Amino acid sequence: MQKFSNSSANGRVYLDNNATTPHSPALMSRWHELIDIFGNPSSIHQDSRLPKTILRETKQKIAELLGCSPLEIIFNSGASEANSSVLKAVFYSADKLRNEYLISQVEHPSVIKTAMYLQSQGAIIHYIPVSRNGEIDIDFIKEKLSAKTALVSVMYANNETGTIFPVNEISQLAHSVGALMHSDCVQTLGKLILNFQELNVDYATFSAHKFYALSGTGFCYVRKSAKWIPLIHGGGQERSRRGGTENIIGIAALNIVLEQLRNTEVKVNEMKRLRDLLENLISQNISDIQVIAQKAKRLCNTSSLIVGEIDGETLLMTLDLQGFSVSTGAACSSGNPEPSPVLLAMGLTRAEAQSSLRVSLGWETTEIQVRQFVQALTETVHKLREINLSEKKSVYGHR
Repeated sequence: MQKFSNSSANGRVYLDNNATTPHSPALMSRWHELIDIFGNPSSIHQDSRLPKTILRETKQKIAELLGCSPLEIIFNSGASEANSSVLKAVFYSADKLRNEYLISQVEHPSVIKTAMYLQSQGAIIHYIPVSRNGEIDIDFIKEKLSAKTALVSVMYANNETGTIFPVNEISQLAHSVGALMHSDCVQTLGKLILNFQELNVDYATFSAHKFYALSGTGFCYVRKSAKWIPLIHGGGQERSRRGGTENIIGIAALNIVLEQLRNTEVKVNEMKRLRDLLENLISQNISDIQVIAQKAKRLCNTSSLIVGEIDGETLLMTLDLQGFSVSTGAACSSGNPEPSPVLLAMGLTRAEAQSSLRVSLGWETTEIQVRQFVQALTETVHKLREINLSEKKSVYGHR
């Protein structure tokens, strides 16, 4: 039987936390408790009581953490399902006179592709542009908002650049014309403080594997007054809002990790310190390198880089062989030879986008790891540039 192990156990340095996070040590220490959990929470016998309790307690913890009611939380498989559910729920329940949607150009594919589907069904989609510095065009939103707008969808923080968007301000604008507001908040928990009373959105979506719990688990916040039609019909689970037996082990794991999310200020400050150290060291040791959206408000853990004269995929694979896990863009687009749509939407050229590298730190990242990575990156970039220069000389020399 194949033996499995994660990268940290093999001495690798994991710097791709925006794609997914390793399991929390607190979760791993209690794993034996999770595998003993079984029983259908919809049943009425004694074996269903623990799953029911887990569902209730976890929703209560989420509500306390985010400032909402437990009844406004729907468990699901993650944010891709939730994003699709929100957009389709609004589309199929909205007044026929409200058929326009404002979607930022840098949303996750689960939002963009759902919007494209709705467009094929007759919806009118306005894609909100962003600047090269990653900032959203508020004037465009003001121009396009009208009594015809059904929904505005703008993520709280971008997964590739770390740019944080003014969701509260956009929510106020949307509500001023009677439109609903959705925000993909996948990149928030564990990196900043979030409160729905201040955020003032109608929908918000989350994936547990982005904050040290298990993949295949997530939840959606749906304000009591917001429209909802289930994407998955079935039994009466989640108050008939999402059919299918709940992922109890995944929700129990989420329950454990939520305890650590109550006070993440120390972790957030340390990630920001390490990110700033990373960027300073890189700028001191590598020429022709840019930090994307450096002047914008960003997540504490994210550095998106353009490394001049270097192919990002080649750089990633070389670093991977040396034991460093990073990304050239969104993990959901891996294997796609095309440049990142997010970076292109920001106005970067194809060449710049193809030279990008994303580094995303986590709770367990150390200063030693950051320094090791910068040293490896510096040496690798210098070697690849020497190879590129040698090849150019060889080509020109034979003309």
